[in-house]
Amino acid sequence: MERRAFLNMSSVALGAMLLPITGRAIAVEELMNPMAVQLKKALADTAMNAATKAGASYCDVRIGRYLNQFVTTRDLNVESVTNTESAGVGVRVVANGAYGFAATSDMSADGVANAARQAVAIARANAKIQAEPVRMAPVKGVGEVSWATPFKKDWRLVPIKDKAEMLLAANKAGMDGGASFMQSVMFQVNQQKYFASTDGSYIDQDIHRLWMPVFATAVDKATGKFRSRQGLSQPVGMGYEYLDALPEHKLQAAGGVTTLYTKSYDLIEDARACGRQAKEKLRAKSVEPGKYDLVLSPEHLWLTIHESVGHPTELDRVLGYEANYAGTSFATLDKWKSKNFQYGSERVNIVAEKTTPGSLGAVGYDDEGVKCKGWDIIKNGILVNYQATRDQAHIIGETESHGCSYADSWSSVQFQRMPNISLAPGKQQLTPDEMIKDVKKGIYIVGDGSFSIDQQRYNFQFGGQLFYEIKDGKIGAQIEDVAYQSNTKEFWNACSAICDERDWRMGGSFFDGKGQPSQSSTVSHGSSTTRFNGINVINTARKIA
Repeated sequence: MERRAFLNMSSVALGAMLLPITGRAIAVEELMNPMAVQLKKALADTAMNAATKAGASYCDVRIGRYLNQFVTTRDLNVESVTNTESAGVGVRVVANGAYGFAATSDMSADGVANAARQAVAIARANAKIQAEPVRMAPVKGVGEVSWATPFKKDWRLVPIKDKAEMLLAANKAGMDGGASFMQSVMFQVNQQKYFASTDGSYIDQDIHRLWMPVFATAVDKATGKFRSRQGLSQPVGMGYEYLDALPEHKLQAAGGVTTLYTKSYDLIEDARACGRQAKEKLRAKSVEPGKYDLVLSPEHLWLTIHESVGHPTELDRVLGYEANYAGTSFATLDKWKSKNFQYGSERVNIVAEKTTPGSLGAVGYDDEGVKCKGWDIIKNGILVNYQATRDQAHIIGETESHGCSYADSWSSVQFQRMPNISLAPGKQQLTPDEMIKDVKKGIYIVGDGSFSIDQQRYNFQFGGQLFYEIKDGKIGAQIEDVAYQSNTKEFWNACSAICDERDWRMGGSFFDGKGQPSQSSTVSHGSSTTRFNGINVINTARKIA
């Protein structure tokens, strides 16, 4: 199998491993048995009382029930159906100016009290070697509140049979379209998260997410050549209604290349396109290396935003606290302090937030009890802020947290994680077709692919799923073996046009890894179709002499 296809298909299995699925396998009926809110409050109070009596100046408690359902298929066979549950309590404290954390799956009063006392003991030990005390930005308690992902159809109530049949129908459509092999998966996640703190908050949240990746591989039996096409579905924070594709939700991509979806997704039609376009790739000519104007669809650009803006503006990377896992950041504090670091062209406005409905990052409150909001990261091309949690805010002169603390499980300590990071749409009306009319020599790229970026999130290379020539303002033939190379500053300063809000939509990742021990989070990134001038394109199939 072609290496890229193998890596794409293997990433599904790897992604499943990254989700917090430790715990017990359960029957599907158990998915609908939530823990009573009053019981969670009583356990939280027990933990906070125990921590305070042991000497903690601050304590927060996270009680979590994490439910996952995975349905995997290959060709015309169901490979597996898995339901898992992981439940327990994590207690974080500040004692003697230092953090301590402990977690337990023993959800009795004695169990959570013991975990709280253990967290205090760990904090006291940490304080002996800590250079300066923890400084947490203040948070006003909100009392007893709740938040839930808005949805119309609960995935937990949809019969497994219906889900498996949909996936198999998608595989059949892809094979009818020209694929030799098909794989489709349905990831479904429900996080029941309860947060309480000595600040006076008792926050109950019910979070739902899902994703339906599909992969097609076409084989030329005469030559043994393989080509693949990955589905264009995006992971979302919404209910099963995402799969109820409606005509009014369809959005035609530039030049009629493919059909995309904004509020819902037609798995069958995308799978059929996967099979057809994977087969077409076998006949596509190889790209000629050189400088091109790139027109990048949102289904592609989300990943470039994630790697070249999202990660380098995480404050812990900037400060060097996060280094071993995928490096630090070139966007150092001196660049921000100068107030004139030109991260991108004046068209580039990047916003961070955890509030957009349907996005993976959308929650009411983060894992420090901070109400979620939005803020500017890049304003008119200038770096103006980072992503900060309660204990980082003072470093950049902020008086409150940005609300971007997250833990992927009750057993993991919360720390700074990327919120939704998005490119704002263009301010003037512009469609993708109108944008392409001014391109003399370019490439239109749809869908994300393989990528590489250095340890400071500066020099990079990105591929994609579908590539089309642009000649004299018109989309032409499909081409292959395309990857573009640049560095973050040059690339974003080459941004010459952004389509308006009518074209704006989100992509994202179910498996954003960070930290040691590693944690996996979900994040969305929005954009409209965007043009970048004079970007270096290489041919990935050609060997260097």
